[in-house]
Amino acid sequence: MEIHQNIAIFLTELRRSVRSLGLSIIALTVALFFLSNNLLLAMQDHLNEKLYFFSVAGPFLAHVKVAFFGALFLLMPWIMYVVWKGLGRPFGVTGRTLFWFVLATCFLFYAGTLFCYLLTLPYGISFLLSYQSKDLRPVISVSRFVNFVIIFILAFGVIFELPVFMVFSARVGVSRKVFEKNRRYAVLIIAILAAVLTPTPDIFNMALMGCPLYLLYETGIMVILIFKLDQKRPGTTEVSGYKDG
Repeated sequence: MEIHQNIAIFLTELRRSVRSLGLSIIALTVALFFLSNNLLLAMQDHLNEKLYFFSVAGPFLAHVKVAFFGALFLLMPWIMYVVWKGLGRPFGVTGRTLFWFVLATCFLFYAGTLFCYLLTLPYGISFLLSYQSKDLRPVISVSRFVNFVIIFILAFGVIFELPVFMVFSARVGVSRKVFEKNRRYAVLIIAILAAVLTPTPDIFNMALMGCPLYLLYETGIMVILIFKLDQKRPGTTEVSGYKDG
């Protein structure tokens, strides 16, 4: 029953802000559409790719996607505020605590996207295109290129927020011992994510994602330990064989 109440509170908070947020995303997408050509050229130059299109609407849709992604990227602090406000209200995460959650989430999101854009994507694309030959030349669709880049940048941004959600879990009752005991499963999940989300299957590129993710996992545990976020909280989830605190 309590879970249903928390979900209802979360959805109520989202409903209060989703209209204004949605209109802002649409308005900013329209504004950025007029700059999307420059943004797309910057992506091409950074990743050193020539692009082609194979449908009449291909270039237009690619520019719309770039503008939409740019709107999401710029409005991420507001999006995170809306999400954390909805998540935090049922669990008493308000005021200064809410501010730090939003700040940390935005910082890690932008760190993840920049890490992907500046390091992982250039190497991954270079690796994939290294298989071309004199008789096998790449002809890359602008639509597929934009989809590829946006999906990977967003994926890196989201998964880099791992420590924040670990801290939030500790605040709502999950013991630090749960994360400590299940490190091996965390490593397995991180390895699977690295294999699925990185653009190439080679060990080096997987390590570019896997190693930071594991460091973020350990960072989450350390933050919970240093600030004792999982102590003296009623209903804390414990692992068999451990005592919380």
